[in-house]
Amino acid sequence: MSKEINLVPDIKDEMIKTLKLRNFIFFLCLVIALASIGVTAIFGLIAGGQQLAIEGKKDAIDQLSAKLNSYSDLNDFLTIKDQLGNISTLTSNKQVFSRTFDFLLALKPTGADTITISELSVNLDAEKPTFTFEAQANANKEPFIDYNVLDAFKKSMKYMRYDYGNYVTREGEVIPAYCMIESDENGNAFNDESRGYYAYWTIDAEGCNKTKSKDYSTEEFNGQTVVRIWRTPQFSEWYKENPVEGQPKMTLSGEISNVPHFKSNCIKYTGDNRESSANPKWTPVNDTCLLVPDGDDGIKITESSNGRNASDELVLRFSAILSLSKEIYKFSNSHLVAIPPSGKRNVTDSYVQVQAMFGERAADCAEDDIDCKSNTANGGNNG
Repeated sequence: MSKEINLVPDIKDEMIKTLKLRNFIFFLCLVIALASIGVTAIFGLIAGGQQLAIEGKKDAIDQLSAKLNSYSDLNDFLTIKDQLGNISTLTSNKQVFSRTFDFLLALKPTGADTITISELSVNLDAEKPTFTFEAQANANKEPFIDYNVLDAFKKSMKYMRYDYGNYVTREGEVIPAYCMIESDENGNAFNDESRGYYAYWTIDAEGCNKTKSKDYSTEEFNGQTVVRIWRTPQFSEWYKENPVEGQPKMTLSGEISNVPHFKSNCIKYTGDNRESSANPKWTPVNDTCLLVPDGDDGIKITESSNGRNASDELVLRFSAILSLSKEIYKFSNSHLVAIPPSGKRNVTDSYVQVQAMFGERAADCAEDDIDCKSNTANGGNNG
């Protein structure tokens, strides 16, 4: 049997293994270095290509920019485009100042008492719109200077309401506001003494009849084909104990269908048929849309005194501040009207009446005017 004898020292054997490991690591580093160079070269090519593409796009952009800037109407176009982009925001923030006169007419007493405004300031920038005004009250009967007129005016403010909503088609589709005619040339609301208020729908006007329905009952008004739509519900015609398919329908909860009508956001109608199922008693309820939502806290009489108006009549001068609902001036609240405390009129009668509400400021009582200085003065001899 032969035997092998290892003549290489152990340290020599360890050195050989270390050299092999060194050579392997060197080879591995060389491979990684070559790979890195290759990747770097590839990235360099990509970056160079991207730079060339960017330069090309930049030249194209510069050319287009120069072309755009050459248009003389560019600034106007950009302004219009920006406004169109913000049209929804502008609409939601838009306020209708002309409604001021609707509410002033509704505030006007309907009896013998008269109130004439000499100064009026309207603030729409506050959290709640305010009326600040100086006015004069005339009882038109003895005693002409009667503080009960002012007290009645103040108390009536708490019961002032407003209403708004949309006119809708038979299918319940909202009719654009510009398609509705609600008053005549003098500003008088259309009103049938026995059936209530109504408006005209210009059914053939562009954009006013999206469903293209033709089977509505039409009439002519100022040369236009119109459909009459009642703002006041026609209870006896729309409510049926046994509704007929396709015919106008109104439920006891106030829901209306199958007929063009006004859909109110404030007034809810309910019917009570306990006494007569065929002719229920209808009750309108408007608890949320208050002109002066803060009640007594929203009505402040800041000053009152005796005086004489421009016709030398004895009157009660006073100054007041009313804090109104912020909803009443919103453009987005369509077809808004004021409702006086009596509730008998839910649309102001005429803009022609506005002029009669304003007058010259009343004068203070003269030193020697005993009648004027007395709260119980008899105005019969005020000349």
